[in-house]
Amino acid sequence: RHRCPHKPTRIYDNGQQQCLTTEYVEKYPKYSNISPPRSLKPKQEYQVHRGKMEGITTFKSDYLPYDIVKRHFQVQEEYKPKTGEIELGTTYQKDYNAHKIQPVTLVRPLERKHTTRGKLDTIPTYQDDYRSWEVQRREPCKVDHIYHPPTEKFGNSTTFQDDFVPRELNPRQSFKPPCVAKLSDVPFDSTTSHRTSYIAHQLEPKFVRSKEEYKPSNQPFEDLTTHRNDFKGLPGQLAKSCKPENAEVRSNGHFNGVTEFQDRFQPWLVSLPEVRKIKEYVPPPGNMDFNSTSHLDYIKHEISPAVPIRPVSNGRRTNAPFQGNTTTKEDFKAWGSCRQEIIKKQQEIPQPTGKFYDLTTFKSHYIPHQIIPAPSFKPVHAIVPNSAPFQDETMYRLEYTPKKQEICPANYPSPPGYVYVNTDSRGHKFFRQLIPEFSKSNSNPIPKEVAVVS
Repeated sequence: RHRCPHKPTRIYDNGQQQCLTTEYVEKYPKYSNISPPRSLKPKQEYQVHRGKMEGITTFKSDYLPYDIVKRHFQVQEEYKPKTGEIELGTTYQKDYNAHKIQPVTLVRPLERKHTTRGKLDTIPTYQDDYRSWEVQRREPCKVDHIYHPPTEKFGNSTTFQDDFVPRELNPRQSFKPPCVAKLSDVPFDSTTSHRTSYIAHQLEPKFVRSKEEYKPSNQPFEDLTTHRNDFKGLPGQLAKSCKPENAEVRSNGHFNGVTEFQDRFQPWLVSLPEVRKIKEYVPPPGNMDFNSTSHLDYIKHEISPAVPIRPVSNGRRTNAPFQGNTTTKEDFKAWGSCRQEIIKKQQEIPQPTGKFYDLTTFKSHYIPHQIIPAPSFKPVHAIVPNSAPFQDETMYRLEYTPKKQEICPANYPSPPGYVYVNTDSRGHKFFRQLIPEFSKSNSNPIPKEVAVVS
């Protein structure tokens, strides 16, 4: 079962020969007529219990069937219409007086048709009555009002300061009972109206419909279809194949190895292509004239710069000093102001000195009751102990035989009891072990070489 930890890196040479030498191949040779060992593992099959099953459950034993009586059903009475006629007269029919209604006449004016084609020279009433008048501009009647600041100090109180009386806030005490469940010592009475008033009735047997038996038809089955009736088999010939026969062309002559390509296409001598030499550049003699028609015909004109269209400023500059006095600075002067104190009015209503009577209707009429918790009817999950010993024997425990685990010597870097021999081209190290063998004549051990690959 040895697996070589070395990978085929071929660090020594590029040989393609695989190394299949292992300890398992040497010790355990192949045998052709021996079958693999049979597995003793049990099959995953369902094992039927052969004992008789008792069909009594806790539900069948605890919940017994009761006799159920059919519920009384009240039959609805048949509707019978009353005899006589219905008086359909109403107060609206008696009091309402019918009036004759005539069709509404249309107020639409008659269509006027203009038949004259002459020119219309008329003046409308708006143009005749409303004429343009020369209106003069009215002078403003506004009176110049000069503001004079007051000389007396403002000290009047507001309505809020007069009416507001500051009072201290006293939070109200909460009379809400604590949300705590009160346990009761009285046992729970499990009697309900359903248990006391319920009467068990017996159920009628369920109606079971009888299964109808299948009766086959006496008439024979007509299996004649339109396809069988219309399409009848007629004798005909098979279609001939138009494929040409695959005839092989053979010759009895000996092949000389000469083809038409070899006869006609003979090798010719090919000359190398001529290389064309590039002529050297020779500059023309004399000086070069750089004048062009545009340079000769162009006439230069003197152009004056464009005058800006910005208007001339009419500002006047004077050397007199700037007077920074304005009407706002002269009329509105800063006044010395101080923060106004809070105006507190004397308290007119005296504070109560006695104890507050905090009894409410809820406190006077509320009667506390003790809460009785409902007992739980859940069955106790108790495990019934069994005095019989537990059978923990399995097929694995009975048939398993422990074996000694042998460690492969190739797992060690230098196996104990082995001598290094050489190294393969693939990196495999070969070791030699000395195993004593006793001969018949001499009792001295004879060394034996065993190959161990690591």
